Order: sequence, then C-alpha cells, then structure tokens
Amino acid sequence: MRFLHTSDWHLGRSFHRVSLLDAQRAFLDHLVATVRSADVDAVLVAGDVYDRAVPPLAAVELFDDALHRLADLGVPTVMISGNHDSARRLGVGAGLIGRAGIHLRTDPATCHRPVVLSDEHGDVALYGLPYLEPVLVREEFAAERADHVAVLGAAMDRVRADLAARPAGTRSVVLAHAFVTGGAACDSERDITAGGVAAVPPELFDGVDYVALGHLHGCQTVAERIRYSGSPLAYSFSEEHHRKSMWLVTLDGGGAVAAERVDTPVPRPLARLRGRLADLLDDPGLEPHTGSWVEATLTDPARPHEPMAALARRFPHVLSLVFEPERTGEDRLASYAQRLRGRTDRQIAEDFVAHVRGEGPDAGESALLQDAFDAVGADAVRKEAR
Repeated sequence: MRFLHTSDWHLGRSFHRVSLLDAQRAFLDHLVATVRSADVDAVLVAGDVYDRAVPPLAAVELFDDALHRLADLGVPTVMISGNHDSARRLGVGAGLIGRAGIHLRTDPATCHRPVVLSDEHGDVALYGLPYLEPVLVREEFAAERADHVAVLGAAMDRVRADLAARPAGTRSVVLAHAFVTGGAACDSERDITAGGVAAVPPELFDGVDYVALGHLHGCQTVAERIRYSGSPLAYSFSEEHHRKSMWLVTLDGGGAVAAERVDTPVPRPLARLRGRLADLLDDPGLEPHTGSWVEATLTDPARPHEPMAALARRFPHVLSLVFEPERTGEDRLASYAQRLRGRTDRQIAEDFVAHVRGEGPDAGESALLQDAFDAVGADAVRKEAR
C-alpha cells in the first residue's frame, strides 16, 4: 500500500508579511497531481493544517477546495489536528466528511479507532493521534503526569490494545503531531514545552509499522519507520537549506517500509547574507541572490543611513534586516535579545532574582517559578483552544 505523507501546511501563514496563499495553492495543486500520478492509496496529513486557531477566510476557502479535490480523486485522506489548529473547528462535520473519504481525526478520545484500508495482503489500520496538549487531555487518558510523554504514551497504549484485537498480520500506521527525540527543530515551529517536557522518545511508537509525524518543519528520518515530512514551504529564514518535500511511503505485505522524497514547488529561494553594507552591495558573488527572499545581517560598526532602501535596490525581495555590529574585546553593548538567546523563561527569571538580591533562588523558589510559568502557558493554551 502506498501513502503520501505530508504535514504542516500552515494555510494562511505569511512570510515576513508576504502572503504565501498563492504558493500554498501551488503546493496543493502539486499534491493532487502527485496523488494522481504516483498511484497513491491514501494521503496522510500529520497536523497544522492551518497556521492559527481562527484562520483567515481565504485559508478556509483554500482548505475547502483541497478537500473537494481529494474527495473527487476517490483516494482516502487521514488528517489530524496540530498544535496550531483549533481541533474543534477543524473537526466540524467530521462524520459527514468521512463519508467522502476525508477522515478528520481531531478528538483525542477516539484516537484508537482507526481508518481501516485493505489491499491484497490484508488490512492496514491507520490511527490518527491529534496533537495532545498534556494539561487538557491528562484526565481523558488517566495519565500519571501532565506531560507529553505520559499522555502520548497512554494514547499509544490504546492504539496497541486495539491493534492486538485485530486479525494477525494487520499492518499499522500512526499519524502524530509531536516533537520526537532525534528530530531537528528550526525557528518557525511554535514551542510546545508548556505543560511538560516537549520531546518524547521514539520508543513510544513501538509496535507500529510506520509513524507519520508532523510539527518539525524539516523533512527528516528519526528511524526507518518514523519520519517527519516537514512543511511544504519555508516559513522562516532558518529553513534556508531545507529541501522541502513529502514522503511517498510504500508498505509491503510484511509491514516493511520503503520511502522516497517528492519535492514540492519552491516559490522563491531564501538567502541569509552577512557583512558590511558596502560589501553586500558590491560583492559580485552575491548576484545569484538578487531574486531571493533575503535576510541581511549588517556588521558595520555604526548603523548605516537607510540601509533597507540601499539593499532593496540590489535585492528587491529583501524582507529582514538584522544589526550585529563588529566589536572587539568584551562586548558590554550586546543587545538584550542577544544576551537572552537560548535561555528559557525560567532561567531569565532566576537571573533576575540573582541580579536583584545578589543570590539566585533556592530549589523551592525555582519550583514555584516553574509552576507559575506552566500555569500561564496552560491558561494560554486553554484560551486558544476555545
């Protein structure tokens, strides 16, 4: 059986204020064409269909068109909600839409009820695990802790129990939206650490033939049977070197996996340029980037006059400007953002306590700070999920 694995469409998202709607439409055209030409048996969409819980109307219309086109192909589609989606909104009408072969899996309570497809080798059970926010689903799964390992582990226990009750030889596929240990992140993914440790071990998915992951935007292989498709488009300059693609996965009669990448259309290449303004404007080696979306980091010791306008004359699609002046010796003028880079909210708060009173918080105070940050994060998640 052959699957097309994709995820993280983020319909409605822009790139530094540039609309990506046309690029997203071109991707969906490409997806439909691939389903038709590659003789795909099912499409797997592993979450983050939309970029936000309440997407713009144009994104909803694009999604609606994609659903109709996939249904017209007569190829089943299994789709889960991600941490950017509103599970309730995405799942509206799921029962009716399922009759057209589009299976929306957005309810955590039904994650152990698979879509069952068949080929000459027997059944394949496809389980859709929507993004599981620990604080919100802990009670549903009777999890010991409100963290990602506990709730996703409990969900997988339900999947394995259902699979064990099926005929011997039933093959299995799980769709999940999570940060699995071994995956490489980038700047454009929303942090999911609120509510517990973000990463889950790949062993959590033991007993399943293929795991179609979403959340991380780089296409990557965690293990032969556990893969991220990545986003079909670049959503930050940190994805400059990503090769955007989907996985075309073949599952043989014994459950062995073979996978190949299918590249997706690139609306415009990305380029991160660094140097003094005069060098960026004069360097002939940068000529290939005049048609790229550009992020320029200027290292001039003093900020040049109207640098964005000067850059735009050579690089018409420059979108981002960063200043990192060249300095020597101890840099006491480093920006606040630079000094905080790589530090968690809790570490920043602990640094502040140490600065104010001359010594850092003790273990009990650190625990109180963590509880406060977890509570704020969980409250934000609840508000967004409404």
